[in-house]
Amino acid sequence: MRRLFALGLCALVLAGCSEPSSAPLGEPEPGTLRILAGSELADMQPVLDEAARATGVTVKFTFTGTLEGAEALANGSVDGKYDAVWFSSNRYPAGIPEAAKRLGNQVKIMSSPVVLGLASSVVQRLGWAGKPVSWGEIAAQAGKKAFSYGMTDPSASNSGFSALVGVASALAGAGNAIDAQQIASVTPQLTQFFSAQALSAGSSGWLSDAYTRRATGQDPGQKVDGLINYESVLLSANASGKLPEPLTLVYPSDGVVTADYPLSLLADAGSDARSAHQRLSDYLRTPDVQKKIMETTQRRPVVPGVALAPQFAAHDLVELPFPATQQAVDALLQAYFDKIRRPSRTLYVLDTSGSMKGDRIDSLRSALVGLTGADTSLTGRFRRFRSREEVTMLPFNSSPSRPSTFTVPEQNPQGELDRIKAFAEGLSAGGGTAIYDSLSEAYRVLEPLAARDPDRFTSIVLMTDGENANGSSLADFQASFGSLPPAMKQVPVFTVLFGEGSSDELTQVAGSTGGKVFDARKVQLSSVFQEIRGYQ
Repeated sequence: MRRLFALGLCALVLAGCSEPSSAPLGEPEPGTLRILAGSELADMQPVLDEAARATGVTVKFTFTGTLEGAEALANGSVDGKYDAVWFSSNRYPAGIPEAAKRLGNQVKIMSSPVVLGLASSVVQRLGWAGKPVSWGEIAAQAGKKAFSYGMTDPSASNSGFSALVGVASALAGAGNAIDAQQIASVTPQLTQFFSAQALSAGSSGWLSDAYTRRATGQDPGQKVDGLINYESVLLSANASGKLPEPLTLVYPSDGVVTADYPLSLLADAGSDARSAHQRLSDYLRTPDVQKKIMETTQRRPVVPGVALAPQFAAHDLVELPFPATQQAVDALLQAYFDKIRRPSRTLYVLDTSGSMKGDRIDSLRSALVGLTGADTSLTGRFRRFRSREEVTMLPFNSSPSRPSTFTVPEQNPQGELDRIKAFAEGLSAGGGTAIYDSLSEAYRVLEPLAARDPDRFTSIVLMTDGENANGSSLADFQASFGSLPPAMKQVPVFTVLFGEGSSDELTQVAGSTGGKVFDARKVQLSSVFQEIRGYQ
């Protein structure tokens, strides 16, 4: 349990990320740093290109998911494969034996606090413009549904976990790291606060993009009034010129949690990597480059004497403490998923056609069974089906099968999880492939469920290993989608590429419904299903 807790803490400090880079890792070579990093650091590429010309050091990034990256650091699978890691924070790994022993020299490069960004008109309406606002005031207005917001999943992204820690610590008002007993005392206020969350995501970048698409009417999802995200992400959204009105950043007066992005050499790195790390980190901390980072990424400089650009809040920010015990972390996450946040409703449209026979149907069974708690890995622990969640399974082949709906109770959930497990284990393959008849059926199944209980995060997961061969076409589905009730048009479809599934068509489905495409053609289907959980 102690080791699992350590891994859990480590997992929560990484940035929400996308799929791993497909570029080959390669052997160590002079002048090259092989870095395992959060995908948000892709925006540093222009700065790193200039760094390569100035220092002779080339960075070879491998982007990883949050939990996957945490496990790689803590269980030693980074050994010999990477020279450095670059995550949003090293607060927890530095204090965890499994991770700390693999961290060598650590150099902070930039920083960004997690804050609330609201459309400027909403800030004016709330009377917050130019005034100090506490997390308590924010929670009170959120409980009245005076505004809505999006936030990343705290088990998948550092920005989401930082927000959860920040608001919980501030509401507890203890001044020290929050503990399990205090979490219980502030659960009612946290429930108020998270009742206004209308958008979830597994990464900060996708969250910002989804907010922009909804604000501009490019996807049919419910519009939200703002985001809880890194200051850098919110400022970048303003700088993009794509928003119909800018976000006003609200810096809670009782404190924030800040990412400081340490470029961290691994302890077993060779002398060439050590030299390259030193040259690169020295270069990145020069005043001119700190200014370049600020201009390029909207992150704050960490070198004294570099003036903040006008878009940054100039006042000193109060830094809130992180929880430091197993009981506090477990209590905070368990309370969030099982009691505090709005519960989820997910309908899985699952291809069980003849082409799924053999290893493919086995992979599908395994992926679903893993979500019932059978997967005891770190990732599986955080991505299982949760209390209060409603899950509908809709297998299909030549036509959609009869749907089966399961609701996981808050008390004693294992019985219902076992029923989902038995259903998944009973899936068999045969017949044709009616993708769009089945997707249309999914919306018909969801409509009465949503009408009966509308206060849920609702989504569809569509997984297929082939092209549509029976029934209606993509064009037919797109035509019928326009006639759906408004509430159903806001339900996103997360599509999963598997086998010979049509990338073009599944991309169109995800894009037109406000969803996202996940690629399971080169990675395990179970890991993709777990990644999707951060968006539900």
